[in-house]
Amino acid sequence: MNNQFLGPNGNVLMPQETAYIRLFHASPDAPAVDVYANGTLIAKGLLYKQITQYLRVPTGNYTIQVFPVDQKMNPIISATLDILPNTAQTIAAVGMLSEIMPHVIQEEFMPQIDPNKVYIRFVHLSPNTPAVDVTLRDGTKIFENVEFTESTDYIEVDPRTYAVQVRLAGTDLPILSLPSVVLKSGIVNSVYTVGLLQSEPPLEALLITDSSYIP
Repeated sequence: MNNQFLGPNGNVLMPQETAYIRLFHASPDAPAVDVYANGTLIAKGLLYKQITQYLRVPTGNYTIQVFPVDQKMNPIISATLDILPNTAQTIAAVGMLSEIMPHVIQEEFMPQIDPNKVYIRFVHLSPNTPAVDVTLRDGTKIFENVEFTESTDYIEVDPRTYAVQVRLAGTDLPILSLPSVVLKSGIVNSVYTVGLLQSEPPLEALLITDSSYIP
């Protein structure tokens, strides 16, 4: 098997010169967007709640620009990100459109996962929701006091269907109920909360499979 990676100009890249990124549109009132990296289109017409597949890219500094779809002037995001070797990350557009910003969520290097377990973490991306606890329906806390843009560590759990609630931190008040979260063995997952508390688009949770191995 040929393990050589090719860069954008056809040049051979060594494995340590590559990384993986994916793009996530999590800004609840932003339009569909096109995303450019160093002037090259890498995502077209990305809608709210959509996430791309992982893209293998050369490492280094990237100017990331995000425009409303089919536009190339006045980006709604313009930022420089440093992509390090042998990493994977989700680059999310977060916040309301008036305060939109890029937010990098690092994926964990997990080359030896237990195929009989599930790995899960929680990522808070709802801009108007205070800090939250994530609990089982009986009140058992899974994650505690997670604030906007924070990501928890992964935990290892048994594969099955869970009834989960998101509660305002330190209270018994559920603001989001997830009665049937199906977690399958051997998978690394993130639960992302997106949307708005008591507004539109509504607060909801997305279960997304993460990378577990970076070659």
